[in-house]
Amino acid sequence: MDYYDIFISVLSSTIRLSIPLIFTALAGLFSERAGIFDIGLEGKMLGSAFAAACVAYLTDSAWLGLGAGIVCSVALSLVHGFASITNRGNQIVSGVAINFFIAGITIVLGQAWFGQGGRTPQLAPDSRFAPIILPGADAARDIPIIGPLYANVISGNNILTYLAFLAVPFSWWVLYRTRFGLRLRAVGENPGAVDTAGISVAWLRYRAVMCAGILCGFAGSYLAIAQSAAFIKDMSAGKGYIALAALVFAKWKPVPVMFACLLFGFLDALANFMQGKQVPLIGEVPVQVFQALPYVLTCILLAGFIGVATPPKAGGVPYTKER
Repeated sequence: MDYYDIFISVLSSTIRLSIPLIFTALAGLFSERAGIFDIGLEGKMLGSAFAAACVAYLTDSAWLGLGAGIVCSVALSLVHGFASITNRGNQIVSGVAINFFIAGITIVLGQAWFGQGGRTPQLAPDSRFAPIILPGADAARDIPIIGPLYANVISGNNILTYLAFLAVPFSWWVLYRTRFGLRLRAVGENPGAVDTAGISVAWLRYRAVMCAGILCGFAGSYLAIAQSAAFIKDMSAGKGYIALAALVFAKWKPVPVMFACLLFGFLDALANFMQGKQVPLIGEVPVQVFQALPYVLTCILLAGFIGVATPPKAGGVPYTKER
């Protein structure tokens, strides 16, 4: 395998591993732009993965599985909204509670329903989102440079992969070119001014967390019925927290969010590629070193080594209407 083939292989893996991060980071973007911190992204992703795998297995339909994943994630978002918006509870505590609850309940239900140690049965091919071969991909495979890039990176991905990259410009358009986006960003910066204008702060924030739930539903469904063929306990593996780090790294902007997620995806792909490989002058490095790289980078970014990343001013603060 020459260097270009290695590059294509790692790039293809980078894209596949970045998709759940992109969906989840965009979910956090909508929520946090409205002033609601959402530590529960991890739990919503995991819950939607479980719901998607269960329904896809029972119905043999990937689309019904996706719908179930979205419904589950939106329901959890509404729970978070009820705790942090309606009851003005601590947003961090609410999100952490969702994470712990889902981590436990998915294992219990998986064992009770399927008796496979907390996982779901293997999905049939019709129950998953299959790769899409774009026109001319096979014919272009032998073209130098461009051919392998088109055939192995651009083509051959499932529909959720393409939707993830389309969601980036769509999110930018919603946030910066629509009335809803303007109001959503305003409620994250100065909810009092929004309230004074006669706009419901609570309803705007509820819509923001519902948008987050929809995107997390896509992320979890991708894990269970696109990237994998079943739900496995704790299969989100901290991706919700990594997506939050990418969101901070990108300073709450959609396009930088995508590139930050691709960076984390690249580190994950590099860890997979380096298993059993020899590093010049060092020898074989334990794979755990490379597997730890995304989490090490997360700690570095959250420690503030990327410069000042200022969140929305009203983020994490319950809004109480002045009388």
